[in-house]
Amino acid sequence: MRFGCGVSSHDRSGHSRHTAHFRTLQQTDNRGLSAREALSAVVGVPASPSKWGGARLRGAMADLLDVKGLETRFKTRDGVVHAVNGVSFSIKEGETLGVVGESACGKTVTMLSLLRLIPAPPGKIAAGTALFQGSDLLTMTEEEIRHVRGARISMVFQDPMTSFNPVLTIGRQLTEPLELHLGMSQAQARERGVELLRMVNIPQAEDRLNDYPHQFSGGMRQRVMIAMALSCTPQVLIADEPTTALDVTIQAQIIELVKRLRDEIGMAVIWITHDLGIIAGLAKRVLVMYAGYIIEEAPVKELYGNPLHPYTLGLMGSLPRLDDQEHRRLVSIDGLPPTLYEKPNYCPFAQRCTYVYERCWKENPLLLPVGVDHRAACWVDVKAGSHRE
Repeated sequence: MRFGCGVSSHDRSGHSRHTAHFRTLQQTDNRGLSAREALSAVVGVPASPSKWGGARLRGAMADLLDVKGLETRFKTRDGVVHAVNGVSFSIKEGETLGVVGESACGKTVTMLSLLRLIPAPPGKIAAGTALFQGSDLLTMTEEEIRHVRGARISMVFQDPMTSFNPVLTIGRQLTEPLELHLGMSQAQARERGVELLRMVNIPQAEDRLNDYPHQFSGGMRQRVMIAMALSCTPQVLIADEPTTALDVTIQAQIIELVKRLRDEIGMAVIWITHDLGIIAGLAKRVLVMYAGYIIEEAPVKELYGNPLHPYTLGLMGSLPRLDDQEHRRLVSIDGLPPTLYEKPNYCPFAQRCTYVYERCWKENPLLLPVGVDHRAACWVDVKAGSHRE
């Protein structure tokens, strides 16, 4: 299992404060208390935002996770694939960061690299730093990074069928991180496991703990994976297309649950998706990735209202709009992404771009400011129709 790892007694005490939070978040207290106040009454966590660790960090605008110059490569028979190329971003306590882009653009590999889950060989993290609360995830020992995975940074994987161990029951896999990270007994972990399954609307939760992954539908496996990722109340949740296999009703419930946890305990969320509609209602800031690069970054409203990279314009143009009175045809982006066997020294989108000109084939543009909190990597000002210096 990816989350089966030990944790020090110091980490256990830091997380044990929140062991009852799911029950309090799911029901309204009889006295009309807020979820934070109810949680304070049950487990003694300070109800005042000024005394709550996450709120204190948010007020100071501290970066919880700061990634600089991340590069990841894979050695294959056909050559070295440059999957992630100099990716830099940060996320603050309680913030939701959306990551969008087509398949094979480097979204998932970037996040797996942060948790050191890249298989080596053939993969290799070639460069970069990833500071999590001041400690570099990329230079930690194996023992140190295992204390982080699952307990402080959790990930909802894209394909739950290949993420679960097929020969262990769901109950064993769900309770293992609770026992190891939070120091629960088997009985306590099983009780908490039932709560977690109920939280994500798994019927007959107590009985289903004894079932194996293949006995769940695809959507139910995804919900169990989400429950497992949230079980230890992580400081950062990386969600890799977590609602793809779910119907719209369960999808909405999961999104609301993540929002509530984010607001109540200051959990930061990195949400990877193809669904730009989800990002519009969930994220505060968006990264657009292409060919292993971040090619545009902006606050969500700014990005949707004023996209400045040709690739982002193509993504937005492919979305149907309810307010479109002209019934315009949806935009398609011609061609395919580059194979990245060589790190491009030109714009990686040049072959598919309708704004391409001579400089695009000679120099790869840097991600530079083009507005307030808005950066884009393009030699063309698509709004003005002119070239940038």
